[in-house]
Amino acid sequence: MCGRVQQTGPDLPGIFSEMGATEETIAAAWRAHHNGSPRQFLWVIRRQPGLNRYVHDLLQWGLLPSWVKDPNDWPYPINARGEDLTAKPSFRGAYKSRRCLIPVDAFFEWMKILEDGKPIKRGTKKQPYAIAMKDRSKFALGGLWESWTDKATMEIRRTFTIVTCEPNSLVGQIHDRMPLILHPKDYDRWLANIEPDPRDLIVPFPAELMDMWPISRKVNSPAYNEADILNPINPSDPDN
Repeated sequence: MCGRVQQTGPDLPGIFSEMGATEETIAAAWRAHHNGSPRQFLWVIRRQPGLNRYVHDLLQWGLLPSWVKDPNDWPYPINARGEDLTAKPSFRGAYKSRRCLIPVDAFFEWMKILEDGKPIKRGTKKQPYAIAMKDRSKFALGGLWESWTDKATMEIRRTFTIVTCEPNSLVGQIHDRMPLILHPKDYDRWLANIEPDPRDLIVPFPAELMDMWPISRKVNSPAYNEADILNPINPSDPDN
């Protein structure tokens, strides 16, 4: 799964998008997310319905489909397995016509610590890792977005989820899934929503272009939002 990201802004090399959020929305909902977590508002690049342009908007992480009757009784999935996109009602409509990009600087994953070849007892802390491009350039995660309207107030809530796929050889060392990372050449194809099922894009990103390193367990707390979260550490140091 993918449950934490670092996002320092809305821009993404390889594509142009216009501002879709108002200044008031930006001021109220966003700051640099060094440790971006579910239910926070993150920048999402999407094709604006009815218009031939891409915009970057602030959407809440955790998908809420338009057909949900009671948002208080909904799990708000933060990830959507690539294998399930055409089968599950939660994702089917958004995958067909509301795909998006999430620009990030890095994402975080946790490795189960092993002892004698087996995971140590449940409840023991896992070792977090930062995963980014080798050249530290910003990159795009593939996602889906939805728009839900409160029938009583007519308030519109826009949300998103991140698509996941099988891991590449790098991420596979610590986890059995990774977020879908799209090549810049495929941004338009993913966003245009002309193809209802661009299945061939849902594949692991080349491991040789990526880097991974252990980081402090400070990342475990969503309240910790400092730039030093990416600093590499020695996993054997008990202070980490």
